[in-house]
Amino acid sequence: MSAPHDTPTAVELVEAVREFIEGELMVELGGGRLGFLCRVSANALAMVERELVMGDEQAAEHAQRLAALDMFDDAALAAAIRRGDFDDRMDEVVAAIRASVIDKLRVANPGYADEA
Repeated sequence: MSAPHDTPTAVELVEAVREFIEGELMVELGGGRLGFLCRVSANALAMVERELVMGDEQAAEHAQRLAALDMFDDAALAAAIRRGDFDDRMDEVVAAIRASVIDKLRVANPGYADEA
C-alpha cells in the first residue's frame, strides 16, 4: 500500500471490478457481443492487476539488465543493436531481451510466459 492511500488498494479495487465482471456480468449476459466485451474487460483488468503487483520489481530488473549492457533505455539499446555495437555480446543481449519479453508476458498473459 502507498501512503497516503488507505484500503482498498488500487490492486484490490481493480480486482473487485474484475471479479464483478467475471462473476456477475458475464454470467448474466452469457454469450454474444456484451459477453465478449465483458471477457475482454476482465482480461484487461487482470493485466492491470498484474502490472500493479509486479511492475515496480520488473522495472527495477529491466533497468539492471540495461545497465549491465551500459544502456539507459530500450531505444538506446535498439540503436546500439542496429549499429552492430553488440555483435560480440549477442548472447548477453538475447538473454536481456528474453527476460524482458518474459516479464511482459507475465503481465499480458501468464500462460504464455509459463510456456516460454
